[in-house]
Amino acid sequence: MTSALDAFDVGGDLRAAAARTAARLSPGDGLPHPRDLALLAECEPLSPPPVWNDAAADALSAQLTARARQDALTLGSALIDRFFDDVRLTRPASLSAGARSLLYSSVAEYACSLALADVAARFADEAMLFADTPGLTYRAVATAAFAAGLDGDVEQTQRLLSRADGIFRAQGWPATERLLVTFFAHITVASARADAPTLDRIAADLRATQPDDAFWDFTAGMAEVIARLFRGDVTGALAGSAHLLHSSGIHSSWLGCRLHVVCMHADLLVASGQLEEALALLAPWPSPEGHGVCFPTHRATVLLHLRRDRELIAETDLCAADEAGHNPRTFGPLLARRALAFERLGAHRRAQRCMEAVVLLTARIGVSAVPFLSLPPDEVRSLLDAVAAERPSSRPVVDQILALLDLTVASVIDTFDNSATADLTPTERALASALQTPSSLADIARERGVSLNTVRSQVRSIYVKLGVNGRAEAVRRLTAAPSPER
Repeated sequence: MTSALDAFDVGGDLRAAAARTAARLSPGDGLPHPRDLALLAECEPLSPPPVWNDAAADALSAQLTARARQDALTLGSALIDRFFDDVRLTRPASLSAGARSLLYSSVAEYACSLALADVAARFADEAMLFADTPGLTYRAVATAAFAAGLDGDVEQTQRLLSRADGIFRAQGWPATERLLVTFFAHITVASARADAPTLDRIAADLRATQPDDAFWDFTAGMAEVIARLFRGDVTGALAGSAHLLHSSGIHSSWLGCRLHVVCMHADLLVASGQLEEALALLAPWPSPEGHGVCFPTHRATVLLHLRRDRELIAETDLCAADEAGHNPRTFGPLLARRALAFERLGAHRRAQRCMEAVVLLTARIGVSAVPFLSLPPDEVRSLLDAVAAERPSSRPVVDQILALLDLTVASVIDTFDNSATADLTPTERALASALQTPSSLADIARERGVSLNTVRSQVRSIYVKLGVNGRAEAVRRLTAAPSPER
């Protein structure tokens, strides 16, 4: 009988790479070799064998994981559909429990890399059912935690993370064998709770665990940008996200991270008053499958600030009509933006119903600051209070949301408005952020599509307004913490 491995076997290299990689997908036996992952990610996808055995399942596990970790995602969910009908293999299988668990967790990791939270969760649940070793259990639970984080279920993510981290500690595995998906899950929890110190610790752990891995470094940079935002350092966060978008690491990062950084940068441009620049940044981006990152939602943020409320409703109509196919974590922010637009247009009942849906979704998946970042806080509070007045049972959740808003949204806006950049024009604010990156003035001019002389003139104006004499002094002034009296 022809093995599934024969479909892509060239001189035995890929066969050996698949076997080595599958043996190291769970902790305890070392890490998969980067060269093996690259080979497996670049080769043609496997063809389903007449009957699945452990060797064929391990080969598919290795290839799916390699594609996830090498960002080889052009086939999207169609690659999963090639082998599975829901979570069932489309061909007969004679598999051990361990091989089945490894395969399911590999599909889950691949689905996570596509931000398909519901698909990842289903396969991770199956992987946990068949896991028969601590390593397989850890991998299944860790992947399930990230899937829950992608879905916005903060409490479930935390529970699964605690279990995964407990298994890892109990086994005494080397820190280098921690899975990147656990760090992603920790970032989603810390972001939902606006926990800047934890985000900074996660970034430090990422770099310490895999100091030479571009994927890990880019993820650490993303965590640091989010931490800066929650500290109220909008200027520093804008500089950090600009650096990530223009760094070489953008080409060596997980798709979800790249898309998230694009959206964060757009939101930060909104916070700095650069609305047209934010809209231009978001314009060419389509949302990935499942809307784990929803670009209509982020374009809606800009349109809300431009007071183009009817256009906002039209922009988000398709997403709003597809609740079942839309990621819950990004569906809440979508509805919150529609609620504010309806309220401004005088459709008070529809506005209240949209915000009520946000509150109900929040009660189900956990309180988060994310749906309300970049929104006018007074308008948000007014609608939330209206929901609580009509539905008193929602008051506890509304109060939790309002408390988190007091710690995040208002402080971010107030800090930015009173920062060193308060006297700068929107164009100068963007340039001030660029000054905090390693880019030269010539690089900045090229990125902004203007002449070097124009940039030099704008930089001189910034120096005058900041009361400084050079770039290093300007950066110190821009990144200094706000004084207490502010």
